[in-house]
Amino acid sequence: MSKVLVTEKISDTGIEILREAGHQVDIIFDLSPDELLTTIPEYDALIVRSATQVTREVFQAASNLKVVGRAGVGVDNVDVEAATEHGVIVCNAPTSNVISAAEQTFALMLSAARRTPQANASMKQGLWERNKFSGNELYQKTLAIFGIGRIGGLVAARARSFEMKCIGYDPYATQERADEIGVTLYESMDELLPLADFITVHMPATKETIGMFGPHEFELMKEGVYLINAARGGIFDVDTLAEAVRSGKVAGAGIDVYEEEPCTESPMHELEQIILTPHLGASTEEAQLRAGIQTAEFVNLGLEGKMVPTAVNVPLVPDDAMTAVQPFIEAAQTAGQFLSQLADGAVESLTVRVFGDLAKNDCSLIGSAALRGIFAQFTDAPVNFVNANYLAEQRGVKVRVENSDQRTEYASKVSFEARSGAETYEVAITTFGSHDTMRIISVMGFMLDLVPGKYVYIVSYQDRPGQLGRMGTILGDAGVNISTMQIGIREDSDRVLVMMNVDDPIDADLRARVDEAVGSERGWFIQL
Repeated sequence: MSKVLVTEKISDTGIEILREAGHQVDIIFDLSPDELLTTIPEYDALIVRSATQVTREVFQAASNLKVVGRAGVGVDNVDVEAATEHGVIVCNAPTSNVISAAEQTFALMLSAARRTPQANASMKQGLWERNKFSGNELYQKTLAIFGIGRIGGLVAARARSFEMKCIGYDPYATQERADEIGVTLYESMDELLPLADFITVHMPATKETIGMFGPHEFELMKEGVYLINAARGGIFDVDTLAEAVRSGKVAGAGIDVYEEEPCTESPMHELEQIILTPHLGASTEEAQLRAGIQTAEFVNLGLEGKMVPTAVNVPLVPDDAMTAVQPFIEAAQTAGQFLSQLADGAVESLTVRVFGDLAKNDCSLIGSAALRGIFAQFTDAPVNFVNANYLAEQRGVKVRVENSDQRTEYASKVSFEARSGAETYEVAITTFGSHDTMRIISVMGFMLDLVPGKYVYIVSYQDRPGQLGRMGTILGDAGVNISTMQIGIREDSDRVLVMMNVDDPIDADLRARVDEAVGSERGWFIQL
């Protein structure tokens, strides 16, 4: 049973998912930093929102920690670098609040353009000031979307219902993405800014985005523009924004996020044209439910040692590539275990070559999976997709993943080569069937085709009559049952390689008797 610590409120459904999976879930709110340090060592997983600071010191104290789940989008409160060094998965729920954030964007946009909050406040004072609160329509206006990822795409879709013209800027987006969501993409901000009646930002807080709207950018904006930020605080320079509102350059703004939160005073607070909300983008019952459920599901995967699709400290693989690569992840781990035992743990470099349909995708995770299998054979430390490459770097193991357009007899195939001293050890795999069953199709260059079991015995000898019988007799007399077997051949060798699945371990004395009987130069017993 794994122990999960929850330090902030998530949905009851998420808690129930973890408990139904057999985990002990302890809910302890309002832990001080010191209390968290003393509490965390006994836990395998930690679930937080934005208040709990998961620092390097927490990871140093957390001897059993395997996964940290952030029930929301950002992971600013988690030291991801320290997590990676300690082999801890950090995952989030990036799609949990996308609908809520997109809707909050339009709530702010409409509020700023129609001055609805100001009119409401006036009415509550017993006034009737229709002329004072005349606003602007969204209809057929130009909306500039900065950042056309998930939320930006949802905003574009909703803008079309107002018959707005959508233009956008995103240095990391492709033209195909822009075409897909109906946004005209511009290569520079300077080109786009003079065209926009409304500007909304949907970008993360990075060195490039903080303060990206400063005096120069405000100067280029159209007179009477409206600005919306429900993404991250600091993207609009606050002082410049306030001055632009005072001058009339900016007709109004809707701001939901701030560089430092809580934010109770700023130049924006003094201006009635700026609508301020206390970071409500994800504050819907639906978003909170989704965040709790998604985080629980991903934490559960991490505790099971499986691939966590939202892990932020694992190489990012596009969804379509992940669909293709996923069936080979577990097989690659097994291949890594296999290689490590062939090389007796002394792997100095790893080359992964991908062939066939699979080679059309980003296959970096296959290399990480193989490393996980290699290192798991000779270390007691947790090894996962997070720290596999880090461990390789620390141990000086060179890793290369190559995609090849060379045709093979298999729809997809992956070859793994490990160097150890002057020796090269090789195993190649494919998968087949509805369950993506792994098959080993080459060992040390000998072609064969076998589904490996728990115990694998490999013997290589010169091919001549009676060899197989002699080996079978010795194993049978010792009570070892061979469940399946394949004989591998190489065109450039008069030797064969016999790979067997056996029901029980084979000790060194028995292997020595087989080697002597058949003249084997090398053999391996492998436990998977």
